[in-house]
Amino acid sequence: MSNPEPVPPSPRLPLSASPRLPLSASPPSPSRRWTKWVAFALAVATIGAYLTLTPGGILDKADLVAYAVCHRIESHSFIFAGRQLPLCARCTGTFLGAMTGLLGQALVLRRRRESEFPPLPILALLVGFILLMGFDGLNSYLALIGMPHLYEPQQWLRLITGTLNGLALSAILLPTVHFSLWRDPLPQRVIGGWRDLGVLLAMEAGAVLLVLSGWDLLLVPLALLSAAGVLTMLTLVSTVLVAMATGQENRYAGWWDARAPLLTGIAAAFLIVGGIDLLRYGLTGTLEGFPELGR
Repeated sequence: MSNPEPVPPSPRLPLSASPRLPLSASPPSPSRRWTKWVAFALAVATIGAYLTLTPGGILDKADLVAYAVCHRIESHSFIFAGRQLPLCARCTGTFLGAMTGLLGQALVLRRRRESEFPPLPILALLVGFILLMGFDGLNSYLALIGMPHLYEPQQWLRLITGTLNGLALSAILLPTVHFSLWRDPLPQRVIGGWRDLGVLLAMEAGAVLLVLSGWDLLLVPLALLSAAGVLTMLTLVSTVLVAMATGQENRYAGWWDARAPLLTGIAAAFLIVGGIDLLRYGLTGTLEGFPELGR
């Protein structure tokens, strides 16, 4: 009787090659679902409270957002259609420039997960932009209080130095957000070279020209965009801090997946704005900035 032929063992995949479900495919735990609903409720409540409790229309509410971060001196601000923009010239440049920079990197340069800062020469130039705004601000302050200063402050110079500062802040903040939130950040630069920087500078120049145009029809768009810049910067910083404080950094596949810290960051931005507004109102008794400083 012949022996049966041995059956060859079935091949086995190594453990590292065994199929796995992606992390995003695993169902969220009940605690994570509740966290997202709580964050959503918190964001809706804070935004609703801000829109309901603050006086005036949409432009007045934009003024109050600006009031949290800007002195709003009328003589240092641009006027459109007889109305002061929410932010002074320098802050208009900073937050409009930051908003333009973020949109340019995300939509034009298509930066989605890039988590590295620009090359060292460009990074040094961006830091120089920040220092340049600080220098112009110091010179302007010395002129304001009647002390010796190097040159007479100019609105256009406040705007341009603020805009360059805003671009620099956006180029530093965006890779920080990507590095902190995404579970698979790309080891690539948000600004890859001088061509990318040139594209962003061209966009910033366009924003500056729109403000300098003084065209009355631009009052509402510029007011809302500059106020949105304030809220966007506060939201992104708060979102990163929330993710770090809760130990949830580097866990998200995209913005929808990161909605819990993002919604909490939005709520924090409105709480910060409202809290500073109340504090300043308690100290000054006005929601109109510091008009006496502009004399």
